[in-house]
Amino acid sequence: MKFSNTYLLTILLTLSFLYPACKSLSRTQKGAAVGTVAGGGAGAVIGRAAGNTAMGAVIGAVVGGVTGAVIGKKMDKQAEEIKRDVPGVTVERVGEGITIEFASNILFGFDNYGLTTEAQSGLNKLIAILDKYPDTDIEIHGHTDSKGSDSYNMTLSKKRAKAVSSYLINHRIASSRIKTIGFGEREPKYSNDTEDGQSKNRRVEFAISANEKMKQDAKNESN
Repeated sequence: MKFSNTYLLTILLTLSFLYPACKSLSRTQKGAAVGTVAGGGAGAVIGRAAGNTAMGAVIGAVVGGVTGAVIGKKMDKQAEEIKRDVPGVTVERVGEGITIEFASNILFGFDNYGLTTEAQSGLNKLIAILDKYPDTDIEIHGHTDSKGSDSYNMTLSKKRAKAVSSYLINHRIASSRIKTIGFGEREPKYSNDTEDGQSKNRRVEFAISANEKMKQDAKNESN
């Protein structure tokens, strides 16, 4: 799907107004409004422009309108529980979904895709919450810094995303809810010109959005 520059600019300007600048709107109201301008393809473009692939995935899944506002309310409680109970993560409520960023040094050793003991502890806390809210889809995105070859980093990012996915599946999260994507070094969120930025780019992101059951339930509630 192709978008005109004017259309994309409109989306970006709208989002800049809605998130986080417009203090007078609730998160669910922002989510409903985002749904009026963004779809799957536009969400991916916005996520790339913002250096946040998880945000793009969440925006791409929006329903919008009153139904979207109902979904947003359902996500608020889940996001607050993740913020409260899962250490070492960055959690954001975006539109009708949730993004979570795990720093790679919490999950893996350097140049490794085996989960650390600390990672398993944090993921166990996240799993307990995901299990309470089964009507969501989960995308897991693997990222690396720019060190090494593009092909090597792509493989590493896929293995890391898969390692996290496998851990969730082995601890009662249904595989049908989960999708994994490796981005390698191609979507940096931070500058690769510094060691700190490189460290932060070695990350795993979660994009949590409503599945079809939640969307239908929200639609029924909004009627």
